[in-house]
Amino acid sequence: MERSLDSQSYERKAGALTGFIKRIMDILLSLIGIVLASPIMLIVAICIKSEDKGPALFIQTRTGKNDQPFSIYKFRSMKTAPNQVRPARQYEWEGGVPDDFVFKQTDEVDPNVTKVGAFIRKTSLDELPQLFNVLLGNMSMIGPRPEIPAITTHYNAQQKQRLLVKPGITGWAQVNGRSDVTNGEKMAMDYYYIQNQSMALDMTILWKTIQVVLTSKGAV
Repeated sequence: MERSLDSQSYERKAGALTGFIKRIMDILLSLIGIVLASPIMLIVAICIKSEDKGPALFIQTRTGKNDQPFSIYKFRSMKTAPNQVRPARQYEWEGGVPDDFVFKQTDEVDPNVTKVGAFIRKTSLDELPQLFNVLLGNMSMIGPRPEIPAITTHYNAQQKQRLLVKPGITGWAQVNGRSDVTNGEKMAMDYYYIQNQSMALDMTILWKTIQVVLTSKGAV
């Protein structure tokens, strides 16, 4: 792997023109996506509210580019009144040691996930509202998935490379395993993307994303 990049050296490597083109593509693709997905989003919202009264959207703080927090939008997949309280997940970090744990346990069924929620998670429909995040500019179509501050505050120097770019709806890790890979493997794929970012790679990821979503591979 190449040496760690800081914000300034990354911007020099990526280039202003590439960043401008990427932003234009994000705006166009998010607008097209919103228009095409509007009927689906309306149906999903109605189904969520019909099954479990409450807001259709789930809004959570995530860490964006340059460690800046932002509000991410997702369709709500959990019950508004949980049947049982699950203990908070603990995050353990050991400096310099590969973190090969998996955040999502695919062999567990959360009783607080609604029937609609299970379906939209499986089909990735819960991520559709993030098209508005892309349009607003705090996310990109392609990039590392955004983590919560409880995780990113413990990033070491190498892990902070993930924060040099805008987080994305999909990325290199998502088309190469999604939730089936360990956190260490996901990190390595995110570093690869950051070190090799190009419009050609973005188009490859976008095409692979369509294939992965259609097969629901690695979804939970």
